[in-house]
Amino acid sequence: MTIKRTLVANRGEIAVRVIRAAHALGIEAVQVVSAADRDSEAARMADHVVVIGPAPSKQSYLNAGLIVHAAKQTGCDALHPGYGFLSERAELANLCAENGITFVGPAAETIGALGDKLRSRAIAAEAGVPLVPGTDKIASITAAHKAAEKLGYPVLMKASAGGGGRGMFVARNADAITASFDAASTEAQEAFGDGTLYMERYVENARHVEVQAVGDGKGRVVHFGERDCSVQRRYQKVIEEAPCALMPAKLRGELHEAACKLLSSMKYLNAGTVEFLYDVDRQAIYFIEVNTRIQVEHPVSEQVTGFDLVQTQFRIAGGEPALPRQDQVKVGRHAIECRINAEDAAKNFMPSPGRITRWSPPRGAGIRVDSHCHDGYLVPPYYDSMIAKLIVTADDRPSCVERLQRALANFEVEGLTTNIPLLRYIVAQQDFAENRFHTKWLEQSVLPAFQQEHV
Repeated sequence: MTIKRTLVANRGEIAVRVIRAAHALGIEAVQVVSAADRDSEAARMADHVVVIGPAPSKQSYLNAGLIVHAAKQTGCDALHPGYGFLSERAELANLCAENGITFVGPAAETIGALGDKLRSRAIAAEAGVPLVPGTDKIASITAAHKAAEKLGYPVLMKASAGGGGRGMFVARNADAITASFDAASTEAQEAFGDGTLYMERYVENARHVEVQAVGDGKGRVVHFGERDCSVQRRYQKVIEEAPCALMPAKLRGELHEAACKLLSSMKYLNAGTVEFLYDVDRQAIYFIEVNTRIQVEHPVSEQVTGFDLVQTQFRIAGGEPALPRQDQVKVGRHAIECRINAEDAAKNFMPSPGRITRWSPPRGAGIRVDSHCHDGYLVPPYYDSMIAKLIVTADDRPSCVERLQRALANFEVEGLTTNIPLLRYIVAQQDFAENRFHTKWLEQSVLPAFQQEHV
């Protein structure tokens, strides 16, 4: 391993995950923390800790110059960005390159090209990857009306510069476009610094599937199977699983081929995820976007393939020939991940920061919990509400669902409110057990009943 010391430019469970992977490879870890995270689990585990600023993210975890300065001052020869924060900002990768620090991720040019959703659609089209019928950028409500008439309602307006549901809305008629266009553009401007919107045809009965892949930067790309991330709320994933049990084998093969073809065309380096919309009625797949980082839900891919993806990221960044042959990646068993959040689902998902007085995650065969929490941990109010990921693995999906139900029943957290009651409710639904849902199922069918019963 050529990397000797890495800076971990993130917090929470992913910082803990990255430190464990680094240590397993003999790499020292330097953890940057805000003032609110001085006593975090990552700070306890790291070999060195640097306080980079006050609690607000803009003054700490989102300050690229400060983070790279910390990496230089502590003698780091690599930097792992985790997910969120600066992980998909080309600026951070550029600063690393300028300062002789290995960025554990794709090249800055790749991040920049794929971070622009319109450019990434053009790249996918050039690579022959199927796209949802859509438009180029749309500058006005009038232009949006004309484009929607041509595509046919319903349509989906999306932000060009980012994802995660920001600047996005479904319009079923012209009035809906008129009502939401300016607000969506403003939201995109505030979130990404670019208010440009574009339009796609809206697929009603859709699954959100994505392919985990890793490239060597020379054109060779290996995939690690697909994930089904269709249980969502406001375009935010709640439950993810691997593989997508609903998808026929032939279409699954086409999905993997399309993802690898796209990344290979860019000589993609390190880990990335190619996201697709799976139109169940038409048995078709359409490209959505590429996430140029490790994903929150990467553990389910690790569980079904047996590969440690974060260690693979370090090995690739360190110049090792770490990619396996494609025929060495076997997808076996089934894995499901639930995101445990400190929020009250019965009160419109109100954040619930505070001190954890009792932390008792489930244990046993086929159960993995990725978290930074412990008895007495103070969940700060400044950051994302996710406090853990529960991942269960079993021989097949029905067995996995049963194991997940038992694991959630045994997951106890006291001192603050979590979304565990909602997760228990979701996995108890017959539709979930029988794999009958789509990307709007949670919002349309489950949440109204849950909130009625729990208010």
